[in-house]
Parts: sequence; structure tokens; C-alpha cells
Amino acid sequence: MSQVITNMAGNLWKLLVQVGDKVEEGQDIAILESMKMEIPVAAEESGTVKEVLKEEGDFVDEGEVLIVLE
Repeated sequence: MSQVITNMAGNLWKLLVQVGDKVEEGQDIAILESMKMEIPVAAEESGTVKEVLKEEGDFVDEGEVLIVLE
């Protein structure tokens, strides 16, 4: 099991996956908005989305877990 962690603080502008989706290493799984810039968040390894811990519109801090993969 692995976690997708944010690399900076910002608003979770868009989720690109949902529970049950298969993702590949390097695939963008969410987009953060910070200082009017869109920052993609990529999966660091392949897996299946087990849990989504945040919703679109939520504020996230750097280092927060967004998604759990298995």
C-alpha cells in the first residue's frame, strides 16, 4: 500500500481519479491550485485507488496524504 502526498500547499482544484481506478507511475491524479497556478500531483508508483481522503475544493498542506493506493 502506498500514499500520494502533496508536494506543496494549495486548494485541491481537481481530482482526476476515483476509488477503483488503476493508475500508473507518473500519472497525474490531482491538480492543486496555488497562487493562481495549477500544479499537477502525480502517483509515485502504480496501483489501484483504494481511498480518496480529500475532496475538490479542500485546502491541503504540504505533505498531506491525498490518495491511498494498493
